Amino acid sequence: MLLRDVLLLDSSMEKAQPCDLVLSGPVIDSILPPRSASLAAELDGKGSVAVLPGFVNAHSHAAMTLLRGLGDEAPLMEWLQEKIWPVESRLRPEHVYWGTLLALLEMLSRGITCFADMYFFMDQAAEAARQSGMRCALCRGLVGSDEKKLEEGVDLVRRFHDPSGMIHVQLGPHAIYTVPPEAFREISMTARDLGVGVHTHWLETEWEAGYIREELGKDPVDLLFEVGLSEVPFAILAHGVWFPEDRLESLAGGNMTVVHNPNSNLKLGSGIAPVPSFLEKGVRVALGTDGAASNNRLDIWDEMRTCCLLHKGFRRNPCTVRAAEVLRMATLDGARALGFEDVGLLKPGWQADLALVNLDKPHYVGVTPENLCASLVYSGSSADVEGTLAGGKWLFRKGRHETLDERAIVRQARICRKELLEG
Repeated sequence: MLLRDVLLLDSSMEKAQPCDLVLSGPVIDSILPPRSASLAAELDGKGSVAVLPGFVNAHSHAAMTLLRGLGDEAPLMEWLQEKIWPVESRLRPEHVYWGTLLALLEMLSRGITCFADMYFFMDQAAEAARQSGMRCALCRGLVGSDEKKLEEGVDLVRRFHDPSGMIHVQLGPHAIYTVPPEAFREISMTARDLGVGVHTHWLETEWEAGYIREELGKDPVDLLFEVGLSEVPFAILAHGVWFPEDRLESLAGGNMTVVHNPNSNLKLGSGIAPVPSFLEKGVRVALGTDGAASNNRLDIWDEMRTCCLLHKGFRRNPCTVRAAEVLRMATLDGARALGFEDVGLLKPGWQADLALVNLDKPHYVGVTPENLCASLVYSGSSADVEGTLAGGKWLFRKGRHETLDERAIVRQARICRKELLEG
């Protein structure tokens, strides 16, 4: 497949590169001078289409699209205990299937090609991901010390985990306040033995930080190591809002990634994660949306812009958290957090997971290869996405989903939501 005369941009580039991009099956084959390839073009960008690595949503609860709008403007624990958990107790497998497909419609239209997901009935989420053609890392949310639930997580690994394929599976202890430390460590050691990652919530709220110190009598960074998270291949620490800044060196250069969810954290009043300090100390940071019930969008582009602006304003420093850094969070570092080693850069031999952006819009007048990255983050939006490919296959193109039936999914999702709310 040839994408002719496009502007290539990833987080390793100082400026965008005009080129012909040649794909071979699921991977990038070659990058040639613009209008030099002799193949018939699948798309002629005429210099006004940007090609980016597909975005990675590194923390989500996809099927919570069915719960969008429930309990808006309530504190986290009140929101969970009074609005979300009672409805979730009525979830059935088919609800998760259709709710996940609804989320994938939204994500694909926004250039997201890969997502991490923690929820229930995750075999249904795996089937939805397969149907869509997206790349993913899935885990069954584990609460308490129930061995049966851990076995469900292990069974998901055995059935769906493919280290070289599109679906990765992790183990998912929900949080340290819902999983006792001893059970949490058992989950981590099981993940280590299986060779898979762990996905958990960590220090999302000030209350949680107090719980760790006062109820458990632990330091929140030391506890990461005590429960075995440094011993697994990959560890996703969702949120990380309340990390003590004087301990961040302990997280640098290892297997742990903090997934920043700025819009969800702001909406729930959870606080502002110390992202500039993470970056200064060499801690890997990715971006996530959280679930649609707490964001309420599944739009990594929106997270990029919020991330940049939020920390500049909070730190009173326009030079902190730069556009190129958030592009890396949204692509390469998100993919690495999920265990995908050849996803997130535009290089020969890497996976052809791509987001195509239409630059022929009023807000891109004046864009150049030198300022394209900043223009995308500050001026652009996901409404500019006109194509999404994963593994070299079109999944979304010019407003149309290529692998999913949008009308049928929306119809079934409305039925599922009604069933959940009416009990």
